[in-house]
Amino acid sequence: MNSRIRLLLSIGLPLLVVLVVVTAFLLQQQKNSGASENSHKPLTKMTLALDWTPNTNHTGIYVALAKQNHWYADEGIDLQLLPYSQSILPDTLVSTGKADVGISSTEAIVADAAQKQPVVSIAAIVQHNTSALVTLASSGITNLKELDGKTYGAFGYPYESAVVSQMIKHSGGKGDFKSVTVDDPMQALENHQVDFAWVFEGAEGIQAKHQGIQLNTFPIIENGIADYYTPTIITSSQEIQQKSDLLKRFMRATARGYEYARTHVTEAAQDLLQGTPKGTFPDEAYVKESQQFLSSRYADSGHKWGVQEAAAWHNYPQFILDAGGVTDASNQPVKGLELDALYTNQFLP
Repeated sequence: MNSRIRLLLSIGLPLLVVLVVVTAFLLQQQKNSGASENSHKPLTKMTLALDWTPNTNHTGIYVALAKQNHWYADEGIDLQLLPYSQSILPDTLVSTGKADVGISSTEAIVADAAQKQPVVSIAAIVQHNTSALVTLASSGITNLKELDGKTYGAFGYPYESAVVSQMIKHSGGKGDFKSVTVDDPMQALENHQVDFAWVFEGAEGIQAKHQGIQLNTFPIIENGIADYYTPTIITSSQEIQQKSDLLKRFMRATARGYEYARTHVTEAAQDLLQGTPKGTFPDEAYVKESQQFLSSRYADSGHKWGVQEAAAWHNYPQFILDAGGVTDASNQPVKGLELDALYTNQFLP
C-alpha cells in the first residue's frame, strides 16, 4: 500500500466514522422529537362501557391500556372505561351516545335491533362460543336428555327456554323442563335450588374448579346449537357515521392488545391484574387459569383476532327469532330482522 493511499485512509476512515455517528445522533434526535410531539398532542377522549366486572374477556383492552404499552395513547386516544352497572346496560349507553363503544353479546344485539335501539358489533372478542349447561357431578346427571323434568336456573331472558329445550331434544329428550329465574344461577346450583345452569366455561366453570365443585359440562355448540359470538365489541350507527377514523384507531390498539394476549398468556394476565383496582380478583390463580383458557380461543390458529363471519350472525340469531325468543318494545315476538346490519368487520386492522 503506497503512502498516498495510507494518507487517504488515515483521513477518510475517521471522517466516515464521525459522519456515521453524527447521522445516527441526528436521526435519534428527530425520532425523539417526533415522539415528544406525539406525547404532547392532545388525546381524543373515548369511553368504553363494560358488560360485567373486569375479567379475561376484557384482557386485550387492559393490555393495550397498560403503562408499558400505552397503545391507545399511541393512536391518539384517551380511553376511559365505564364500570358495569346493573341499572343500565352497555348497549343502552352505546345506543344513546353516552358511550362510544361497549361490550355486548349476540343475544343482546339482536334484542336491541328488535326494540329499535340498534347497535353494531365491530369485533368478536372470542372466536367461538364458550358457554355450556352444567350440572353438579354429584347429581348423577350425565346426559342432557336426563334434564327432562328437571329445574333450570334461568337469567330471565326470553331466548333461554328455546336453547335449553333444543339441547335436550338434540340428546334424545323431550325438551320439557321447569325454569325458575334466580339472581345467581351458579349459586343456586351449588345450593341445590336448581338442577342445572348456563355458565361460561372460562369463568364460572373455572371458578367452580377452584372452589372444589365438580361439574358435568355440556357445551352448547356441541349439543345442537349453532355457534355465535359472545362477547363482542359494539358501537352505534351514529358513531360509525361520525367517528369512523376514531373507531379504526381504537380497533388497531384493541386488536394489538388481544393479539398480544393470544401469545403472552402470563404477561397478559398480569396486565389485567395490575390494571384493575386492588381486590378485584381475590384469587389470582383463577385469573391466570382463565387467561390460559381464553388466550387460545380469542381467535383460531392462523386467523386474525376479531373477524366475524356471516354464518354466526344468521344461524343462531334466526333460531332464536323463529323460536319466539326475541320481542319488541311491546313484548311481541319478532320473527325477522336485517341480520347483516348487526355487524361489520370494516374497522379491524
